[in-house]
Amino acid sequence: MANDKKLVSLTVPKLDPFFYIDKELRVILERMENLSRKHPINILVSGKQGCGKSSLVSQFGAVYNRPTAHFQIGILSEPGQLFGEQTLKNGETSYRPYLFPEALQTPGCVIHLEEINRPENPKALNMLYSILAEDREIWMDELGLIKVADNVVFFATMNEGEEYIGTEMLDPALRDRFYTVLMDYIPPEVEAEVMAQKAGISREQALEIVGIINKLRGHSQFPIDVSTRTSLMIAELVALGTTIRDAIVYSLQTTKEHLESILLTLHLENGNVESKASEYILFNRDIEKVAR
Repeated sequence: MANDKKLVSLTVPKLDPFFYIDKELRVILERMENLSRKHPINILVSGKQGCGKSSLVSQFGAVYNRPTAHFQIGILSEPGQLFGEQTLKNGETSYRPYLFPEALQTPGCVIHLEEINRPENPKALNMLYSILAEDREIWMDELGLIKVADNVVFFATMNEGEEYIGTEMLDPALRDRFYTVLMDYIPPEVEAEVMAQKAGISREQALEIVGIINKLRGHSQFPIDVSTRTSLMIAELVALGTTIRDAIVYSLQTTKEHLESILLTLHLENGNVESKASEYILFNRDIEKVAR
């Protein structure tokens, strides 16, 4: 039967050697990993657009050698849509399961529910309540009783705030099933290090880019949200010979004229970028020194 057929082989993500997170968050994630071996846990990651939420989920899977599957919640319009669909072939109707049931039944899997507060219809999340509960099981007429395998960890990510069009307030009963992790942009000196390592630009170029980006983020009249993802895009253009100003103008999601006017009012100059007090470290497999 189609229900018994494996769809794809779930794989462990590739480790990012330059993925930085706050030291305190690194320790908390280690404790959640240990806790997950005692009982089921769910982790909600909230933060600004492009600050690394989805990358954090993949890095968690890579660090702890867990197969990982990502599912877009934003496309859901009805309950059960994650599990599969009815198909018609040669005049016969059959049920074709998707990857989600396979991921649920894969021991140790990391399941990422991306943009959990952006479904087309909030009722489409109804079947997640049972999956995320302590008993971790759900009945479907097409598939029978589905029990979540041992040591499966659910991550949900979301952008939260009035500026994000199409998002919904997460139901308190659903939110209550999660531990909550808040993410923000990484500190300037760390962001510069990531750009230098990943894009291959000089440290001086990276610091100049970060200096401009942070002035754009903190502009009193026309602040612009510049994600870490976008800052890396800028660095990649600079590595190919683009001027820093042009790389910024053609990477940010705003009109060229609007951005040019802001850049002119900033009177940008090279210089040191103020650091944050938080200590940021590599998120890799070496946890012993961090936990001391």
